[in-house]
Amino acid sequence: MLDLHFVAPDLRRLDEVGAEIIVACLWTDVRPLQGLSALLDWRLSGCLSKLLRQGFVVGEVGEVLIVPARPKLPFDKLLLFGLGPRTGFGDGTFRRVIERMLDALAGLSVKKAVVELPGRDNQLFEPERAAEILLDVARDDAHDAFVLVEEIDGQRRIETRVGEQRRNAPRR
Repeated sequence: MLDLHFVAPDLRRLDEVGAEIIVACLWTDVRPLQGLSALLDWRLSGCLSKLLRQGFVVGEVGEVLIVPARPKLPFDKLLLFGLGPRTGFGDGTFRRVIERMLDALAGLSVKKAVVELPGRDNQLFEPERAAEILLDVARDDAHDAFVLVEEIDGQRRIETRVGEQRRNAPRR
């Protein structure tokens, strides 16, 4: 079962997390960047903003970009996932992006990743619903741990929902 941990969306806290990869999201209609992608862009001296300006990445659903993160970040790689426009975002898009995330991480043989869940950068998607879908999609044991980038309130709400789901899950 997926082991969940948390880290605050703060560069100093992220620097302390031991993981090989960090995962952030991009909207097609949010500029300047927000959430984790904004923090990472700042640390990477505007690299993500430059890629957006050049049209190399736009944030469409299904879009995935891998960026070297070292030496400016303590992670080997940064994976960016497109979310499309905020207005079209819902359960279906969240699920598709999470499935794509898990497939990409499995393809890279990643066991532990720091992850910003889609739509959580601006609280567009409720933490409880995000936890439900994440646990539903991540049923296999391909991933050991996710360190979710969340504020304290989101952390508590996700922990509560995960605890409820695990207590109510049928025993295997």
